Amino acid sequence: MSDSASCVSRRTILRAFAATMVAAAPTYSKAAGFLRGGGDIRKLQMYSGRTGERIDVIYWIDGKYIKESLKEINVFMRDWRQNKAIAMDTRTLDIMSASHNLMGTSEPYLMLSGYRSPQTNAYLRSRSSGVARNSLHMKGQAADLRLKSRSVGQMSQAAASFQAGGVGSYYGSNFVHMDCGTVRSWRG
Repeated sequence: MSDSASCVSRRTILRAFAATMVAAAPTYSKAAGFLRGGGDIRKLQMYSGRTGERIDVIYWIDGKYIKESLKEINVFMRDWRQNKAIAMDTRTLDIMSASHNLMGTSEPYLMLSGYRSPQTNAYLRSRSSGVARNSLHMKGQAADLRLKSRSVGQMSQAAASFQAGGVGSYYGSNFVHMDCGTVRSWRG
């Protein structure tokens, strides 16, 4: 099968998104359009190869974030090297959740990186030129994710279709970076 045949086309993504569309009110000012398609429930399913932890949590119901669920997500997405957690930006969680829904998979994300302390970011920068000095990971606004059942191209297209943040496609390392920063895309 060719790479183009294995990737989900933008038209297919939009069709799938339209089929699942539920009119839910945006939950913050300047809300991106993808939130209106988020449905009445938003959830995240992830596991960490580093810690062995798993999470399967509903964090938003009928227009309201669930504080206890967000705390659980924050702990899961912590910097495991420093054992430090901060409040993850819900905009990034929403991008992750909406992208997962759009791809139509029940497989949980493998989370490679969520929050990074400045110490961890500096350490990773010393080992790789692909780590940004002012990474949004340090603000709790980014995640690096992988799915076995979806290609980097499919994951990138799903996340980019919302035009709600940054999407980095790391084909060589087989992961996608999703963040709630300015809308942009790149290959790493």
